Amino acid sequence: MFDSLTSVLLLLTSSVLAVALFRALRLPAMLAYFVVGMLFGPSGFNFLPSTESGRHVAEFGIVFLMFSIGLEFSLPKLYAMRKTLFGLGGAQVLITLAVTMLLGWSAGLNLPTAFVIGAALTMSSTAIVSKILMERVDLNSRHGRLSIGILLFQDLAVIPILVLIPALGAPSDTLAHTLGLSLVKSAALLFLLFKFGKTIVSFWFGLVARQRSRELFVMNVLMVTLLLSAATKIAGLSYALGAFIAGMLISETRYRYQVESDIASFRDILLGLFFISVGMLLDFNYMIHHIDLVMLLLVSFVLFKALVVAVLTKFFGFELGVGIRTGIILAQAGEFSFVILALGLEQNLIGGNNLQLVLAASLLSMVIAPFFIQYNGRIARKLVKSYIRNSSQVVEELNSVSKNLKGHVIICGYGRSGQYLGRFLKEENIPFIALDIDPTRVHEAAAAGQHVMYGDAGRRIVLEAAGGARAKALIVSYSDMRASMKVLHVAQEAYPKLPVIVRTYDDAHMDEFREAGATEVVPEVLEGSLMLASHALVLLGVPLNRVVKRIRRFREERYKMFKGYFRGVSDTSVADEQQVRLHSIEISKNSYAKKLRLDHIDFAKFNVEVQLIRRPNMLEDILPRPDITLADGDVLVLLGSPENLVAAEIYLVSGK
Repeated sequence: MFDSLTSVLLLLTSSVLAVALFRALRLPAMLAYFVVGMLFGPSGFNFLPSTESGRHVAEFGIVFLMFSIGLEFSLPKLYAMRKTLFGLGGAQVLITLAVTMLLGWSAGLNLPTAFVIGAALTMSSTAIVSKILMERVDLNSRHGRLSIGILLFQDLAVIPILVLIPALGAPSDTLAHTLGLSLVKSAALLFLLFKFGKTIVSFWFGLVARQRSRELFVMNVLMVTLLLSAATKIAGLSYALGAFIAGMLISETRYRYQVESDIASFRDILLGLFFISVGMLLDFNYMIHHIDLVMLLLVSFVLFKALVVAVLTKFFGFELGVGIRTGIILAQAGEFSFVILALGLEQNLIGGNNLQLVLAASLLSMVIAPFFIQYNGRIARKLVKSYIRNSSQVVEELNSVSKNLKGHVIICGYGRSGQYLGRFLKEENIPFIALDIDPTRVHEAAAAGQHVMYGDAGRRIVLEAAGGARAKALIVSYSDMRASMKVLHVAQEAYPKLPVIVRTYDDAHMDEFREAGATEVVPEVLEGSLMLASHALVLLGVPLNRVVKRIRRFREERYKMFKGYFRGVSDTSVADEQQVRLHSIEISKNSYAKKLRLDHIDFAKFNVEVQLIRRPNMLEDILPRPDITLADGDVLVLLGSPENLVAAEIYLVSGK
């Protein structure tokens, strides 16, 4: 055994190394904490004793997990998702819990133990699922939205489960009385807190925030969370219920995001301790010697959960392929599985081999989940041929709309930015087709007569169907960097000469987008700041022409396409005579550059850039390519300073 300082040092060092390794392997960090607990706990090297004080510290992890979940909830959000949340999510939880309890009871378990096991296996991992869906840019897909909706209901279902487990731990002769009393207490407490709590919490947080002390604000968050947790514990309920209520109350105030940011580090560290304590409960020797039982339970509950979700999704009116994808995504156990098992152990409702079996199967399901989830689409298409036909139908519909389009614009994402852009293009009589994966938005926009089609622009076959080979430009209006980069990579691979304009929130990723092949990147924050600055300068009396020149110069520094301009007589007052500009040079039959390829002309020597080429009898400009041979009548548009443009023109005309 080690002393306290050595134990803490061992715990920190091993956690840092394990989390770094698991992140490098693209596995959830919580699994790293489990491994640390297993290795150094009683069933491993026994370096970390399972002390009462350690379990008390780990309980704070549960408290702040529930607090964070509460912050994510709001009544308008719940109402907006009511069909998926309470219909599909509620049916999944009730059916999975009921069938698991029935099987456990028929196997000889008492009902309280069967309830704990059923409740644990009903849960899925919010952390794993949301992370993978975000990385794969699937959050807004049908299976993504369904998965998140079911996960939200599972999180809600934890609340009555946490109320029921302590009641089930009461003596059997007083079980009905204890259960009824717990439900009455919960209802009364929830009514009082939601009736008066929001007003009190808003007022109190306002008082604290006015002190302008971050330290005081963080302490206040901890105090309010623990006070409500203690109140629910005194009422005979669980700490976690009070923490959840605290989160929901604060989520209705304007301090929600500040609170979420401030507690993030506390929550993650304490959650790490909780998962280490769960890992210490797992007997590795039991798992090895009973691997057949563990694998039987693992395969059974994973297949059963996937089947239940798939059938329910079909019942609620979605395609079977979408249901299978959703079922695969949600088939694993979750973080709350271990919360439920830990509370069941505390109430003496589960233990021994039953606990070890469920713990091992739950943990293994989370280990294999990332590998199965990434192939959910491929598995669904393999199992359901109609899902392939439906995907083909989307492509065929796109083909039928785009087959008569040429020189059009493809808009990826038809949110607010995409819709505003569509209006401008329509006013200029420029044909366009928009792609979006929100079926409601697509249906409403299409009903209004707009060329909006359902399709994932990040798939090559969808871009081909939208006429990518015939398009004049591709505009990516997503706010999510990953989604934009996914489309950009596909476009660069399939259509390297197609100009791509990417919208981004700020200029943090401008260089990454340009390196990936974006012709231009437009940051929202930057453009908003420019408009704000221009209005402010005019209001403050700065002459309009000076404001325009400043804005133009700033854009030239940030945007490649805005660099330079064609000078005229009205520009003679510009102070900076060396400012880069555009200049057109016509190649005549006597020009030295006639019949020369662009890559044989050293434009870099003159410090100028070829922006585009205009060729007689061609309606469209030609983007510069090394293999283009200059011909009589071609017009080169060059970008550079005045003296460099003059030198380049002399060379192109006379070769000097």
